[in-house]
Amino acid sequence: MSAEKILHIALNHFANEGYEGASLGKIAEEAGIKKPSIYAHYKGKDDLFLSAMNYALNSQKFHLATYFREMRDETLQVVLLGYFEWFIKEIDKNEEMKFILRSTYFPPIRLEKEIAELINPFFDNLHRHLTRMLRERERHEKILYSDDYSSCALAFITVTEGTITELVYSGIEGYEKRFKSVWPVFWRGLIR
Repeated sequence: MSAEKILHIALNHFANEGYEGASLGKIAEEAGIKKPSIYAHYKGKDDLFLSAMNYALNSQKFHLATYFREMRDETLQVVLLGYFEWFIKEIDKNEEMKFILRSTYFPPIRLEKEIAELINPFFDNLHRHLTRMLRERERHEKILYSDDYSSCALAFITVTEGTITELVYSGIEGYEKRFKSVWPVFWRGLIR
């Protein structure tokens, strides 16, 4: 059994059961190995969890880049608005995204620092990417209220995080209600 196969199985368990609910014994059983065999690849549950988080974040970076690349010919409004729909689809079909959300909002206390050290660079990268995209879009569309692209990108991330929080705690209905309330206000504040 490869370390990668164990990692994928563990990621699904962590995504659906959380750190505390996931069992190395059940992960090993699903992998068709004995529990001690996991230790040939990972130091323990913490190492496996953090490896899964690192893998999920790198995978999600690729998914995000693909979304923005596929939307490059659309208007800024379509790209930013579409991100919310894309995100809901990702949550529905992507175990990695479920795992990231669960681990970000409900981290195991003992791994909070390590998770933050993985998550923060992910958001820094997203911020840089959005800043660059807004700068490029403004050259063509000339619609942004401000040329402080970094602040505009950070505002977008803040809006998305707020709606995602509602999704995590209240479900899809709460998410959609919050999104419908915040999007028009955000968009009017972003453009001239």
